[in-house]
Amino acid sequence: MVAEHLYSVDQVAELLGLHVRTIRNYVRDGRLHAVRIGKQYRISAADLEAFTGTPLPGPPDGSETARRHTEASSIVEIEGVDARTADRVTTLLTAMASGPRPGGAPLRVETVYDRDRARMKVVILGGLGETARLFDYLEGVLAP
Repeated sequence: MVAEHLYSVDQVAELLGLHVRTIRNYVRDGRLHAVRIGKQYRISAADLEAFTGTPLPGPPDGSETARRHTEASSIVEIEGVDARTADRVTTLLTAMASGPRPGGAPLRVETVYDRDRARMKVVILGGLGETARLFDYLEGVLAP
């Protein structure tokens, strides 16, 4: 027998974006089925889905089945870059970062160009896969 996950009133309130007292009132009024364990209510996933009429968004407790989020913060320094190339790279990277991506994960690109030193810095913040693709793209654009 597989044990079904039971949610606390606090977890249900957070999932639904409601106040804890509201959830308790739903339980006391019989609108949301719950089991009393000790002094606390527990709501099964099936009962919560029946109450909301929609499937649950995912595990609330950070369990192994919860989706992990990873992010990379990278700074790329490019030497020997003229102003025209720096502008082109900035335009291309910014366009690539603002375009649609799988999963809709945000990707942020900032660039700084030092004309006196002919040096450019690119700061990339985003998911691992998207950052890696941006690195590949950047390498292709800057290849001799």
